[in-house]
Amino acid sequence: MTSDHLLILIPLAPLLAALAAFAVPRAARRIGLSASLIMVFLSLWLGLKISAHGPLVHTVGGWPAPLGIVLRADGLSALLLLAVSVVGAAISIYASAYFGAPAGTAASRQSRFFWPLWFFVLAALNAMFVSGDVFNLYVTLEIQGLAAVALVAMAGGSDAVHAALRYLFVSLTGSLFYLTGVAVLYGETGTLDLAMLGEVVTAGSPSIVALVLMTGGLMMKAALFPMHFWLPPAHSSAPAPVSAALSALVVKGGFYIVLRLWFGPFDDLVSTAAAQLIGVLGVAAIFWGSWQALRQSRLKLLIAYSTVAQIGYLFLVFPLARSADARSTVVAGGLVFLLSHAAAKASMFMAAGNVLRAVGNDRIESLAGMTRWMPISAFAVGLAGVSLVGLPPSAGFVGKWLLIVSALDQRQWWWVAAILVGSMLAAAYVFRLLAPAFVMTADDFRPQPVPRIMEWSAFALAALSVVLGLFAWLPAGLLGDALSRGTGP
Repeated sequence: MTSDHLLILIPLAPLLAALAAFAVPRAARRIGLSASLIMVFLSLWLGLKISAHGPLVHTVGGWPAPLGIVLRADGLSALLLLAVSVVGAAISIYASAYFGAPAGTAASRQSRFFWPLWFFVLAALNAMFVSGDVFNLYVTLEIQGLAAVALVAMAGGSDAVHAALRYLFVSLTGSLFYLTGVAVLYGETGTLDLAMLGEVVTAGSPSIVALVLMTGGLMMKAALFPMHFWLPPAHSSAPAPVSAALSALVVKGGFYIVLRLWFGPFDDLVSTAAAQLIGVLGVAAIFWGSWQALRQSRLKLLIAYSTVAQIGYLFLVFPLARSADARSTVVAGGLVFLLSHAAAKASMFMAAGNVLRAVGNDRIESLAGMTRWMPISAFAVGLAGVSLVGLPPSAGFVGKWLLIVSALDQRQWWWVAAILVGSMLAAAYVFRLLAPAFVMTADDFRPQPVPRIMEWSAFALAALSVVLGLFAWLPAGLLGDALSRGTGP
């Protein structure tokens, strides 16, 4: 298989799986599991090729930019594709048991809709990470957003429908802002190709307007404070596999595109003040999300607000990476933290789904005695919590440590204070989850049985978020100089 074929198969494989699952719903589970394994194989192969030969470029149909569609993949693309495939495979394995309930149950009815929608999300994410122009990035955002909204609404009930409609409104508004920025940018430069834009974007008012519009729309998609209000109800109302996918993967799409734009074609336009403002919003997200998490009585809502807080750390990359000397370290720290969060947060939502299946609700007091009647899920929550707090040797610790070191080197101590305080707040809400798990319950308490594969899927991702910290040099090495030249591959 050539590199050209590989770049095409990356988004095509999950798209074909989505269509097949829709056409043959009885075989959707087998199709989904098979496609998940294929995606892991393809992403690993792509990572090895990029590590050995550098960034890959393919012009679709032989039409070069700006007329044709160009697919590009570098170390950053490879890392995120690998994260999507590995975490996505774990979610698919979990979902195969979650939606494998007896016929006639709500989970069984939802199964026929879950698999095609889930693979449309994966296809959109994969296409996003290899897209080489800003309009195709918009297309992938739209496919991802609409499929994610449908997944939230799939749960049924008034809460889920209201949450899905709110999510839809924010998603469409963010897309409108982004697309308007794309139109302004095209009118100014005559091209939408990321590499070409890096050569022709000038420091004029149209380019700045385009940057503001596109960044604002993407911040809505990424649920950065104060545009996070759609996330907690959407994530907490959805079925457990959907919550895991939304929190671990979907919200990362907006962050990825902002990263490409700010350190790509708009690198010379971004001012220090703008970068500091993004950092301030990130700190506000850390504090607000953590405070709200501490106030929740429901497990899934607590985890959802934790996602709001953890997203804030990612946006500290922008003020810290304005220094060219620190950029590689800062971006590596942010990406290691992103990988850690994707695994840990998916694990936590899976464990929450296990609790809901076992006791019929997700109230935090329902965790009482969890270490006795569901020890694997309890251990998964503990391991995922280690990474979210940022305790060594987890990948969460490595990511935060790299950000702290970079901030100290640049004498931007206020970001250090924010990270440390945010970590203490994270410890507080993680301990709030774990404390009732060690409370003894009556001997006659009999929770409903939960399939072992659901527990082990949650545990595997939690363990991955910790073990990744011991091998953090691997993703950092693959990242290389993907953003150092400003134009990508």
